[in-house]
Amino acid sequence: MRFLSFHVNSFNYKITKKGRSKILEEITEENKENQVENAIVLFIAAEKEDESSDGIFENVITEILQIVNQLKVKNIVLIPFAHLFGQLSSLDFAFESLKNIETLLKERDFSVIRMPFGWFSEFDMKAKGHPLSRISRIIN
Repeated sequence: MRFLSFHVNSFNYKITKKGRSKILEEITEENKENQVENAIVLFIAAEKEDESSDGIFENVITEILQIVNQLKVKNIVLIPFAHLFGQLSSLDFAFESLKNIETLLKERDFSVIRMPFGWFSEFDMKAKGHPLSRISRIIN
């Protein structure tokens, strides 16, 4: 699994139209748009090898916790993001992975926004400018 992380002053999004994905999450009043301040925004891609990797979710959570604990941030945004990465997982696995990561973070008392899977959106984010404000990780 891979992610790009941005520490942001603010982030907001609005769903604009259906994507080309075969999986389209239902759009509701709660998830069609949202905003948050002082958050970590994670652009996440699940890879083929993750499907057979024991402990992948624990490893992902460990990496995320290292970042948010250093920055003392309680707000997290999860964005499905397959655009920069090679051997992608199946759509079903990617979708379930994001929901699983969301659940694991909420169990640890984080406020989590997960953008709907399979949709195009517009978003604005104001990224901070310090040494830990932009991080990438490859997690096995």
